[in-house]
Amino acid sequence: MLLPHQPLQDAAVVPAQRVPARDEAGPWHSEAVCRRDEAGLFFAPSKEPTAARLAREEAAKRVCARCPVMIECREHALLQPEPYGVWGGLTAAERRVVLARRRRRDAELQRAARMPAAG
Repeated sequence: MLLPHQPLQDAAVVPAQRVPARDEAGPWHSEAVCRRDEAGLFFAPSKEPTAARLAREEAAKRVCARCPVMIECREHALLQPEPYGVWGGLTAAERRVVLARRRRRDAELQRAARMPAAG
């Protein structure tokens, strides 16, 4: 879970394959805590002042922090990718950073796999 005092890079290293599997009783979003909150908390109204946006996003992240399906939600938003709103405790800008880091990491791993072994 991403807490306010955790650096963003911690969120970038959550690999997709580590997402815990949900039982077949229903989709992951049926367990989401945000289903009980107003969508306005997670999505910006038009022309929202910066201070109001930051306060709203922090409130949304607090909801996400107590959600049992936060990781599934985050991975959904990263795989789609969702261009707006707070998903899985990350804003759209934070998700772009995570995706860029994953792309760089994947490219580095691919380059390393192609290099011949030294010897």
